[in-house]
Amino acid sequence: MIYFTSDTHFGDSRVLRIDNRPFPDMTDHDVTLIRYWNETVEPDDEVWHLGDLMSSRAGDPDQLLSMLNGKKHLIIGNNDPPAVTEARGWSSTQHYSELTIDDQLLVLCHYPFRTWNKMGKKAINLHGHSHGKLAPFPRQYDVGVDVRGLRPVRLAEILASRGRAAPTG
Repeated sequence: MIYFTSDTHFGDSRVLRIDNRPFPDMTDHDVTLIRYWNETVEPDDEVWHLGDLMSSRAGDPDQLLSMLNGKKHLIIGNNDPPAVTEARGWSSTQHYSELTIDDQLLVLCHYPFRTWNKMGKKAINLHGHSHGKLAPFPRQYDVGVDVRGLRPVRLAEILASRGRAAPTG
């Protein structure tokens, strides 16, 4: 299976107040997000994290990545410090990627686009960054934990969130 997520912000206490995440402290936040991730993602699954993994004050990124199931890819976000982008636990790191699942072209970036490659040919833009506070364009989806039940999600779940028929992949 392939999953998408964004804006986990492990160790970044700002998300508790800015995004009103339902946790009394960062320890509870981080433990819960790790548990939800591992309840969802199997060790052989693939996860595309669309940026803002963790605070630079949150510890060792490789230690965190080793605690999370799956083969992990990073689409770099504005809050990803060099320690995160250079961590050995990533299968790949980039600012932008295009991926096809079940004949559906996905354009992946931390930031939501106004336009994107093959937009007129039904390509979908998956992004993070906005924490659910931005009205989406058609075929544009925020995959951040704030709008996805605090866990990674599959493309079928993302597309079903707006009533679109979803591929099986």
